[in-house]
Amino acid sequence: MKYIITGSLGNISKPLTQKLVAAGHDVAVISSQESKKAAIEALGAKAAIGSVQDQAFLTKTFIGADAVYAMVPPTFAAADWKAYIGNTGKIYAEAIKASGVKNIVHLSSIGAHMAEGCGPVSGIYRVEQVYNTLADVNIKHLRPGNFYTNFYSNIGMIKHNGIIGGNYGNNTSIVLVHPADIAEAAAEELLALTFKGHSVRYVVSDERTTTDIAKVLGTAIGKPELPWIDFKDEDSFGGMVGAGLPEEVAKNYVEMGKAVREGKMFEDYYAHKSAVKISKTKLEDFAKEFATAYNQ
Repeated sequence: MKYIITGSLGNISKPLTQKLVAAGHDVAVISSQESKKAAIEALGAKAAIGSVQDQAFLTKTFIGADAVYAMVPPTFAAADWKAYIGNTGKIYAEAIKASGVKNIVHLSSIGAHMAEGCGPVSGIYRVEQVYNTLADVNIKHLRPGNFYTNFYSNIGMIKHNGIIGGNYGNNTSIVLVHPADIAEAAAEELLALTFKGHSVRYVVSDERTTTDIAKVLGTAIGKPELPWIDFKDEDSFGGMVGAGLPEEVAKNYVEMGKAVREGKMFEDYYAHKSAVKISKTKLEDFAKEFATAYNQ
């Protein structure tokens, strides 16, 4: 079969590409950077160099594909982050219609049931909605939990201040996932292509409190007493802007943290949890990777 993978050589797209190539399939990877061409080809895939903002390029690339793994690449340059995400989804949808591709595995997010109030994830809600207008296309929305790898951004805080934290609230439960587990789920869906209509699959590796997260990550780096500090929204915003993030990005991250704190981001997941197959990579497994990054 022929698969198109978006996301270049990201921490989901690269292992996903490797799995599909290993299974003997024809795989093309979309990247906006010509410099990634050789690395993509080294995986045994074809490189399609162009922008996902270019509908004509996407349409041409999608033609003849059995399925597409579709994700909106991150950006910190958008003046309106939610609108950027939603508009990129519209470009994808038009290319899907024009190309005639019939199977889409979409990288969505836990919290994508929230039309408003969940930061960039409410932008992904808009993508889900526009995809769901494609009546003759089979779509599997993957809604992963919060990425373990997001905790890498706390390494500086730990080293310089001896704390880890966010505006999620003290001892708040967070639904977590490893990118490798997302790649595994995406590969399962793409290789089987048994999904019909429009459906959601949650991808979750672990559920842990912020207190657990501080203890497990702290223990892995030799700081077992590492405290989780609950920041006020305004302090979290100020800290992110001070660290160099654009105000639009910081505002959206604070909004998403508030949705975690209030339990709203995970409401739909918990409503469907009985049907979710929990993935293999636990927090303690990721902590080993975190320690390696921390000590570099």
